[in-house]
Amino acid sequence: MHERMRLQGTVTHELRDSAGRLLLRETDHNLVVDDGLNLVAVLLSGSGAAPSHMAIGSDNTPPNPADEALGNELVRVAFTSATVTDNVITWVGTFGPGVGTGTVQEAGIFNASSGGTLLARIIHGAFAKGASDTLTITWTLELTNSV
Repeated sequence: MHERMRLQGTVTHELRDSAGRLLLRETDHNLVVDDGLNLVAVLLSGSGAAPSHMAIGSDNTPPNPADEALGNELVRVAFTSATVTDNVITWVGTFGPGVGTGTVQEAGIFNASSGGTLLARIIHGAFAKGASDTLTITWTLELTNSV
């Protein structure tokens, strides 16, 4: 019998205007990239830097296992929160007014405030984040066992 650990991520983007009204809500699945899989192995060994930052960008090139960065990163922020419940990690990133203004089409999880290792990447439909808008991204990564 072979046992395999599987990582599956779900990403929800919520864009709100300055009055807090929901402008957009979109949920999709991410791709854990090759370097991200290696990062998990390094972390399990007791070394390495854990994911700590979320980035958004404007490129719409589909995610590829060989990706090492976003296609065109706009901005990166430290996680607003990071929690673990059972086998699910949930990270929240908040891009407040004036942060990451422009056309947003991609997002990623990194283990550093710049550079670092990309864990996972997603692209989604393009939307405009205005100067007074707040974008909140909730990213969950579930570790499951398959036989």
